[in-house]
Parts: sequence; C-alpha cells; structure tokens
Amino acid sequence: MPGVLPEGEPVPRDGSLPATARRAVGARGFGVYVHVPFCASRCGYCDFNTYTASELGGGASRETYADSVLAELALAARVLGDSPPPRVDTVFVGGGTPTLLPADDLARILDGIDRVWGLAADAEVTTEANPESVSPESLKTLRAAGYTRISLGMQSAAPGVLAVLDRRHSAGRATAAALEARDAGFEHVNLDLIYGTPGESAEDFAASLAQVVDAGVDHVSAYALIVEDGTRLAGRMRRGELPYPSDDVAADRYLAAEAALGEAGFSWYEVSNWARSAAACRHNLLYWTGADWWGLGPGAHSHVGGVRWWNVKHPSAYAARLAEGASPALAREQLTPDEQHMEDVMLRVRLASGLPLDVLDEPGRAGAERARDAGLLDAGAYARGLVVLTLRGRLLADAVVRDLLP
Repeated sequence: MPGVLPEGEPVPRDGSLPATARRAVGARGFGVYVHVPFCASRCGYCDFNTYTASELGGGASRETYADSVLAELALAARVLGDSPPPRVDTVFVGGGTPTLLPADDLARILDGIDRVWGLAADAEVTTEANPESVSPESLKTLRAAGYTRISLGMQSAAPGVLAVLDRRHSAGRATAAALEARDAGFEHVNLDLIYGTPGESAEDFAASLAQVVDAGVDHVSAYALIVEDGTRLAGRMRRGELPYPSDDVAADRYLAAEAALGEAGFSWYEVSNWARSAAACRHNLLYWTGADWWGLGPGAHSHVGGVRWWNVKHPSAYAARLAEGASPALAREQLTPDEQHMEDVMLRVRLASGLPLDVLDEPGRAGAERARDAGLLDAGAYARGLVVLTLRGRLLADAVVRDLLP
C-alpha cells in the first residue's frame, strides 16, 4: 500500500502562501506535476500513491478526475494571484498510470495549465504510461494535444522478471509502444528499467539493454530494485519465497548499463538517467536544481519559494476538499537555509553538471578533497571548481554526499 506522508505545519484553508514565498515565483524555472493515482493492478514492488478500482471507494472516479485537477489548478491560480510564474517550462503527468485516463482528459488538463499560466513556447510536456495502456490512436491524440515526451515503464525484457514484479505487459510490448510513440510524432521517448530483481540474470539485463537501444529511444532511466515495507514483494521476501536484492549484483548491473548505453551514444546526466544529445528530462532537472513547481492531484508535492507542501492522499478526500472550495493540501514546511543547502548538495552531486565547490563549507570541501583522492570525484572537474562523480563515485554516491555534509 502507499507509503505514509510526512508530518508538517497546517495549511490555511485557502492554501495561501507567505509573501516571501511568492516574491520570485519561477525565477529558477517553473514546472507543473500532475499525479494520476489510478492503476489497473498493483505491481508487487510499488508503494506509490496509487489505487485500483476496488481500492477507490466512493467519491472518486476516473470519469470526474480531470475536473478535480482543474479545480485545484483554479485554486493554485488564486493562491499565486498577482505573482504568477512568468511561464510554465515543463509539465509532467505521472502516476499511477496516467494513460488510464482518456487521452481527451489528459489534453483538457494540459489546456487548462496553458490557459491559467501559459506554456512556454518550448515547453517540455511528459506523460508516463504503462506499455499496455496506450495505442497508436491514443498516442496521436496526446501528441496533437501538445505532449512532447512519453516515459514508458518497461522494467525488463525478461518474462520471468516481469512476473516477479507483477507487471502486466508482455516482454516485447514496451519497445513496441516506444516505436508507436515515435511514429505518433513524440520528440522524446524514455524507457524505464529496474535491475537487481530476484531471478534476473546478467543475460536478462543485457537483453533488456539491447532492446532499449534497438527501440531507438533517446532517454533511459535505470534504477536498482528497492524493496519498500508494506509491499507484496517485501512480504514475499520476508517469508523467504524470494531472496533480497544483492548490492554487488546491483553494482554489476549499473556498470553493464553504463557500458551498453555509452557504446550506443547515451551519456549519463544524473546517476540513474542517461540521454542522447539534448534529451535530458528538463522537468526532473527542475527538481534537482531547486526550481519551483506546483503538484496537482492526491498526494502530490509542491515547492514554491522554499515552502514545500503535500496534498491529502486518497482521491476521495482530495475531491471532497476541492468540492468545498478548500485547499487539498494536508501539511507543509518552510525549508530552513540549512535544509535547502543539504538538499542542494544531495541532489546536485548526482548530476553530471556537478556542484560548485564554493557551495560547500570548509568541512564539506575537506570531504570533497578526500573523495577526489579516493577516486570518487573527477580530478579535472575538481581543478575547475566542480564536484563531479566518477563512475566509481556514482556507485558510492550516497557515501560521497555524507562526506560533503559532515
């Protein structure tokens, strides 16, 4: 089941923000995230805020969901009032399975964002999708509506691995959907992979990488399997039905991904993300570089001017609050300068563009020097005043971050 939201301060009924937070909205970029919490079934490893039809209960439905999102968008416009963002640089529709909504509803949501705040002329507009939830016709509708990028959940090309993960699509459907998206005119197509699943062999993962490359996509995300408490997969491991993932195997898989994708013309730009030229996900870069974004939907998180808040999780509670004219936000926090510094270091160290050394305090710079001497930071970049991970450093990124934040 979905994980627990953090605690925080109460949010005013109207969702209003402190004047200090609204002072320079979008100065470092502005994005909109739309959470669609519906799934046809629950994957065994997933603890995202998603619901199958049997879990929804009353007061929430796919049919009325777009109207609820547009109601929150209208509230967001009132909250930002006379200090709106200069433009919307990126939109990312995630889930769940956004493409379980009719393509026309996804088009209506995007049009609403454009009407309220205005999409930049070169806005990146992404939707996530499960491979079995799209067709050539729905993809053409989404592209015509203004979606420029699609991220497909492939996870693996091995039937046995897909079965362990409780994925519903066939082994070849993800790459077929990627080709259909290209044919529909999508400028950018991503395939997601998960590695380190129990039972996955090195040959299985190599085959997955080969299929990704052959599909002609320009972006790949590859993540080590994380076993979250409360998931069906965690229960199976706790009962001894499956072994827990191996860190050594995960490292081997990561090295295999770097080698195969590098040979195919991809470059890493974030520890778990590779792209061909000019295909990096601009929306995620907004998150990683401390920009502002508004998250629409149940459980969605937002960040504006150092204030972060999160919505109630259940779609019924979300719709009910908006129907009453109230903000769906459950709680919020004002990030302190120390917290902002910590998050800045944690996120930007993971980027190939690196973190300026002068952002670090004296103990942090000493930690960076030790990491360089240990071969975890690129010596050439360090000489130019940047903290950039080496390949070995990427494998030990969390340890590097701890050394920079003593």
